[in-house]
Amino acid sequence: MMLRRKRLMVMAGIVLVLAILCIYFYFDPTSRFFPSCPFLSLTGLECPGCGSQRALHALLHGDIVAVWHLNAALFVFVPLLIALFVAELLGPQRAPRLYTALNSRYVIWGTAVFIIVWWVVRNVI
Repeated sequence: MMLRRKRLMVMAGIVLVLAILCIYFYFDPTSRFFPSCPFLSLTGLECPGCGSQRALHALLHGDIVAVWHLNAALFVFVPLLIALFVAELLGPQRAPRLYTALNSRYVIWGTAVFIIVWWVVRNVI
C-alpha cells in the first residue's frame, strides 16, 4: 500500500514539474500573470531567487548566457534539485550513499551558506 502511494506521489510530482516547465516554456515570465518579488519591491535589493523565473524561461529556450546574467545560482541549484529528486525517487534503500550524501548536514549547511553569500554578492556587485 505504501509503495503504491509513493509511486502515485512521484507521478503527481513529475506531472506537476512538467506542467510548470511547459508554462515557463510557453509564457514569458515578465507578464503580469507571474508574481514579482516582494523583497525586491519593498527594498530595491535582489533576493537570491530574483530573476529565477526569467532565467528558467531562458534555460528552457537554450539561452545559457541570459541564464547567467539573470540568476547565475541556477547553475548550482538546477543540478542539485535534479540530484535531490533522483535521490528521493530512488530512496535510501536503492541509493543509500546518494540519499545520505544529499541529505547530510554538510549539504544542507553548504546550501544555506551559498544562498546567503549569493544574496550578498549579487547586491554588492
